Amino acid sequence: MSDGLVVVDKPAGWTSHDVVARIRKLAGTRKVGHAGTLDPMATGVLVVGVNKATRLLGYIAGKDKAYDAVIRLGVATSTDDADGEVLEERDAAGISDEQITAAIAQLTGDIEQVPSSVSAIKVDGVRAYKRVRDGEAIDLPARPVTVSTFALVARTGPELAVSVECSTGTYVRALARDLGAALGVGAHLTALRRTRVGGFGIDRARTLDALAADLAMVPIATAAEASFPQLRVSDDVATRITHGQRVPMDITSSPAAVFGPDGSLVALIEDRDGVAQPICVFAGPAQ
Repeated sequence: MSDGLVVVDKPAGWTSHDVVARIRKLAGTRKVGHAGTLDPMATGVLVVGVNKATRLLGYIAGKDKAYDAVIRLGVATSTDDADGEVLEERDAAGISDEQITAAIAQLTGDIEQVPSSVSAIKVDGVRAYKRVRDGEAIDLPARPVTVSTFALVARTGPELAVSVECSTGTYVRALARDLGAALGVGAHLTALRRTRVGGFGIDRARTLDALAADLAMVPIATAAEASFPQLRVSDDVATRITHGQRVPMDITSSPAAVFGPDGSLVALIEDRDGVAQPICVFAGPAQ
């Protein structure tokens, strides 16, 4: 069976689970998962792992992400996006571009963000969105996130086209909500397209129709090269790592991908006080 990553351009209206189910059929295996959920309304990059490549997904999901989005000023909703009920409407015609830019600046950098109440965060073992849909009022605590880029690209009346680059765990819906609150008129997200997950951009993504015709996979070694710092080691060191042994090694960033002298992916490792600890072993160079 094939192993690798499939970079999907998720269509609107599909859940991430729907995409995984489709790839399972195309790949002929149940060992399929994804890195980083996209809401049904969202489109764009969804990284899917097949067979052994599923072991990379947890690490890829932690990479930074990029989005193109549209924010509608003047309307606040229960879900912070267009799928929710309208809670409040206000006239946003008097809001200037300068006010928008200033408010965006306050939401850029290292910030404390309260996730959307309909997020997938678990509250006492139950997803927040399920509790909200069951009629519960949910107050999620703020948590630190990094918004490295939040830029106004274009404006058409109350509609703002924006670009966002952010750390994992950042909710663009929450950025829309908080921007509206800062401007005093409310806001919600009307469109969201993820354009990058770590080293995988929209240019590498393929539609489900295209994948049905040709299920192109990114090999595990290529995926690791695109996602993690790389270290080349000798056969001896590769064998030791394959056997789960800790090896003294200078690691500038964790996790890192270790490759044998023949270019084969050996493992992912992380730094433990100057010692390389294998966290995900694939194979030794001789295997």
